[in-house]
Amino acid sequence: MVHQEERICQWRREGRGGSELGSRWDRVSGDRAGAGGELKRGGKGLGRGGFVTSSDEIDDDGDEGEEKLMDSFRDLISEEDSEESGDDDDDDDDVFKNASPLSRSANEVGRSISPRTSPEQGDSYLSETRFDQCSISPLSLKGIKDAGYEKMTVVQEATLPVILKGKDVLAKAKTGTGKTVAFLLPSVEVVVKSPPFSHDQRRPPIIVLVICPTRELASQAAAEANTLLKYHPSIGVQVVIGGTRLALEQKRIQANPCQILVATPGRLKDHIENTAGFATRLMGVKVLVLDEADHLLDMGFRKDIEKIIAAVPKQRQTLLFSATVPQEVRQICHIALKRDHEFINTVQEGSEETHSQVRQMHLVAPLDKHFSLLYVLLKEHIADDVDYKVLVFCTTAMVTRLVADLLGELNLNVREIHSRKPQSYRTRVSDEFRKSKGLILVTSDVSARGVDYPDVTLVIQVGLPADRQQYIHRLGRTGRKGKEGQGILLLAPWEEFFLSTIKDLPTSKAPVPMVDPDTMKKVERALSHVEMKNKEAAYQAWLGYYNSNKSVGRDKTRLVELANEFSRSMGLDIPPAIPKLVLGKMGLKNVPGLRSK
Repeated sequence: MVHQEERICQWRREGRGGSELGSRWDRVSGDRAGAGGELKRGGKGLGRGGFVTSSDEIDDDGDEGEEKLMDSFRDLISEEDSEESGDDDDDDDDVFKNASPLSRSANEVGRSISPRTSPEQGDSYLSETRFDQCSISPLSLKGIKDAGYEKMTVVQEATLPVILKGKDVLAKAKTGTGKTVAFLLPSVEVVVKSPPFSHDQRRPPIIVLVICPTRELASQAAAEANTLLKYHPSIGVQVVIGGTRLALEQKRIQANPCQILVATPGRLKDHIENTAGFATRLMGVKVLVLDEADHLLDMGFRKDIEKIIAAVPKQRQTLLFSATVPQEVRQICHIALKRDHEFINTVQEGSEETHSQVRQMHLVAPLDKHFSLLYVLLKEHIADDVDYKVLVFCTTAMVTRLVADLLGELNLNVREIHSRKPQSYRTRVSDEFRKSKGLILVTSDVSARGVDYPDVTLVIQVGLPADRQQYIHRLGRTGRKGKEGQGILLLAPWEEFFLSTIKDLPTSKAPVPMVDPDTMKKVERALSHVEMKNKEAAYQAWLGYYNSNKSVGRDKTRLVELANEFSRSMGLDIPPAIPKLVLGKMGLKNVPGLRSK
């Protein structure tokens, strides 16, 4: 199977309710918090298509004085990597529940959209239907065959025939089920059938527009499109995302073929408003795709999506793919999809939200034991599986950096990815992890959703996930495409309340591994070698993250006690001092146990 080139990053919007500290902060720059570090061995530059990867193309604007201090504070604690998925769960289809599963369309305004459910074959990832059984052009079939695809996945089998007929579709599908090819392949066919544009045409039309919630997902979709276009050399794919200079993207999409454009909403809006002739090119759009529609809306992109819909022709085909179908997605359906669109549900009612091949365990232990336990869990897994490939999720970018530093000091083969690393670095590390075995990737939530890392054997989540959905998305990085995987959630006793939110999932309590005194000393010694500035940043980020959690942050005195427990777990008996301005913004002025500067 082909695996996509990946670029890891996350895009966040500003001020979406909740506490000030829990809000997202608008940020397109790279590594303002100074993550540092060098890539020991990396992937090569990305090939065909419009990727900009050099580090000097990362915006990194700094401010002075108080604003600079607050920006730094926001970088530390408002962790743009943390998803704020609502409690959609999978009970969001009340309107669909009484409808016939074989009903195929919604032809009347206000009528319930009825699910057209794909045939289930247990938990089989692949169907028995081959791609050459669909009306796909010979050159596209040749590209699919070269990529190693022969049989369709269950999701592709359910959606491709309908999409190829030109129908608007709302498809509900789990992650890791092949949905990207399900919308890209028919889109390629639309371009193939479109009349060729003249080479002297100043502003050739964009025919397919794909909107993704994050930079990484956009880059991944563009790379998959390039794979499918192997034998269509005249068709070009470009990607426009934050983190690169607008002027460079403007030159690139003007100089290169761009019948298919993959974009994040904010950057696409920038081009509509600031790139000469861009709005005219969008008037050629025949297919509009909203990938991960629930995630797009979850991140506060609704107004941007409405503007984008208004910027493309009404006579078009629109495809919405979403893991869940909450109320907000239904509302977008009303303005984006035709009245006779089809709802295709590939998630059986009552089926597990997480892939059944993933063995889930949780482990509850005192906070001061977490670093040692993480080391023991990793060593045991490495001993059991020579082809190990592990994702370790942490609560914030700065905690991610701390854990990666620690594991590196313990001589484990480790890489790190989080939002404070330059985008070119994230791209190289992501590509290396995708291709490698025998590697541990320590990551913030930039890797939580939609990322296609093949053959991940273990996912460890350290600390409290943002919510139930985030736990599920992280876990979804293993057990993909029908393969087995394992997930471990490591919590402190005061985080145990989270287990009530996943009690319906097949997770079992794991025995706490024994940590011998020598291992404890080894971990303590490794911690002593981690830079003090990284520990200070992790402490402040940790405090901010849990302060924004309603359950933990309610009692400020207790919160500070826990933060200082975290400080001691890093080997710091005296907690780091935090600027008074930052403490004020956090609502933590004069709380006993905090040191200010």
